[in-house]
Amino acid sequence: MMDVRRSGDRFRGGDPAPGVSAGIETLHAFSFGRFYDPGNLRFGPVLACNEERLAPGAGFDEHPHSHTEIVTWVVEGELTHRDSAGHATVVRAGDVQHLGSAAGVRHVERNDGEHPLTFIQMWLAPLTPGGEPSYTHVAGIADSTPYALPEAGAMLHVRRQAAGERTAVPDAAGVYVHVVRGEVRLDGELLGEGDSARITEADGLELLALRDVEVLMWELGAV
Repeated sequence: MMDVRRSGDRFRGGDPAPGVSAGIETLHAFSFGRFYDPGNLRFGPVLACNEERLAPGAGFDEHPHSHTEIVTWVVEGELTHRDSAGHATVVRAGDVQHLGSAAGVRHVERNDGEHPLTFIQMWLAPLTPGGEPSYTHVAGIADSTPYALPEAGAMLHVRRQAAGERTAVPDAAGVYVHVVRGEVRLDGELLGEGDSARITEADGLELLALRDVEVLMWELGAV
């Protein structure tokens, strides 16, 4: 079973114009904050998939998180991260960042660079809440190298394909697919930039790149 969600149906947040949250635009794939949709709360452990666009100098001031695994993929630009556990990192395009908020952590996210910043941030529910915060930064993760997130019973696969190339979708209880850029065909459906698919009991599926693409796929142990 596959449920396709289109880019244009995402909830819009932030405020790209001057104001309190100047220079921030957010696209929410799931119910989020004041954008409450009881029919779109989560898919398995996946609670959020936000596309964040920050102008130079814009950012999110220090704010708290708890009981959430936060995974960030930078599309373009540079993300400055600081947290209350003492980590300070610049995350660049092609990097994976994971912040396990555990029983509680505070962090800051900013675009301190000279160019626009776009990143995809995904929140997953942990199998066991609580514990001590954790932090991981993988610079320049290689294509087809999975990033394991055992805290949520999940695995992130990054796929960069040239037009005409095919790649297998993991056979799993659940798979969440997000197209970062380009266009793919998946089980007869065309998915473009910002589109996503929620697949239950994936078996024998593959992605066909119709243009050069970058795709994020979550392999989920349960949905």
